[in-house]
Amino acid sequence: MVLENKLAITNATELARVEEKISKKNALEMFETHFLDTLEVGTYKALSKIHHYLFGEIFEFAGKIRDVNIAKGNFRFAPVIYLEDALQNIEKMPQATFDEIIEKYIEMNIAHPFREGNGRSMRIWLDNILKKELKQVVDWSKVDKEDYLLAMERSPIKDVEIKVLLKTALTDNVNDRDVYMKGIDASYHYEGYYVYRIEDLKDES
Repeated sequence: MVLENKLAITNATELARVEEKISKKNALEMFETHFLDTLEVGTYKALSKIHHYLFGEIFEFAGKIRDVNIAKGNFRFAPVIYLEDALQNIEKMPQATFDEIIEKYIEMNIAHPFREGNGRSMRIWLDNILKKELKQVVDWSKVDKEDYLLAMERSPIKDVEIKVLLKTALTDNVNDRDVYMKGIDASYHYEGYYVYRIEDLKDES
C-alpha cells in the first residue's frame, strides 16, 4: 500500500525515491538556516516541527500525531488512545545527563507519534538535545546499521546496548556540516533510503 501523498504518487518505489530527495534537501536546509536553534529542545513540539520541515511538502500528516495504530515486526508502538498522554509524560522526562537523554529518546521511539518518518526526525531531535545539554552530537556515520536497529529493538527491555553504541559515537563537532550531512545519510540508510547522498543534493536549486 502506498501512503497517500500530496504529490499524487501511486508507486511505492517512486514515492520512496522522491521522499528521500525532498526530505534530505530539507534536512540540509534545516541545518544551514539554523532552524534547529529556534526549537524548544526535548519537547514534542520541537519534534513535530522537525517532522513537518522534513516531510511537509510530501504528506498532509507531516508534524501531526498519527490517528492509526502502527507496528514494526512484532512490536506495536503506543496505541493511539494513549499517545497524547504518552507524549506529555515524555516531555516531562529529565534530559540533564547522557543516560536521561537516551532514555527519553527510547520512550519517544516507543511512542512513534507520526504515521511515517519517525526515526529520521527523532534522530535529529535527539542530536538537538545532546547538543544543548552536553555540547555533543552523535556521529551517525560511525554507528553500524544492524547494530543500531538491533539495539533499538531491544531498548524497551534493556537500554544498555543502545547507550553504549551511541556513547562511543559522540563527537564535540556539534556545528560541523560534514558530520551533520554524513549523519543524515546514515540515518536514512537505517530506514532503507540510500539512492541520494545529501552531498550531491546541496547544489541543486
